[in-house]
Amino acid sequence: MATFFIFEADFVDSLRCIPMQTRYNLDTCGIKLKLADWNRMTPDERQTLLKMPCKNKNEVQVYREYLQNLILYYTGKYPSELPIEDHPAWLNTDEIPEEVRAKAAEFSITIGLQQWACLSPLQRFALIKLSRPSHENKNFPKALAEFNLVN
Repeated sequence: MATFFIFEADFVDSLRCIPMQTRYNLDTCGIKLKLADWNRMTPDERQTLLKMPCKNKNEVQVYREYLQNLILYYTGKYPSELPIEDHPAWLNTDEIPEEVRAKAAEFSITIGLQQWACLSPLQRFALIKLSRPSHENKNFPKALAEFNLVN
């Protein structure tokens, strides 16, 4: 089952952008998917990537191969690979990443460790992605509110 966040509402119907659930799966399987390549895919293929399980080792491999073949079909070349973290920050409930703390502080928000631990891995992943300098950060404060982290 696909998970969408409220802050993604402006593009969920069309899937013109890559939803956090799919981005989470991309990081899990170690494949870089460019937005241009995502937009070459059919709506059904995007839905498949959104709903396809990618949790255990076998599912990750099946997801990876499916995605590689899609990208190869549309671009004529295999996608770039991302390093797969052994212990990704979004699975760590004992420490809030510094970039998340710093971005929250820009909005005068302090996230407590217990609050961080109560978030789902996908919510923590979203905050990490939205706090990176290379990402458009307009959804970070929306995510804070959606995840009940605003004081």
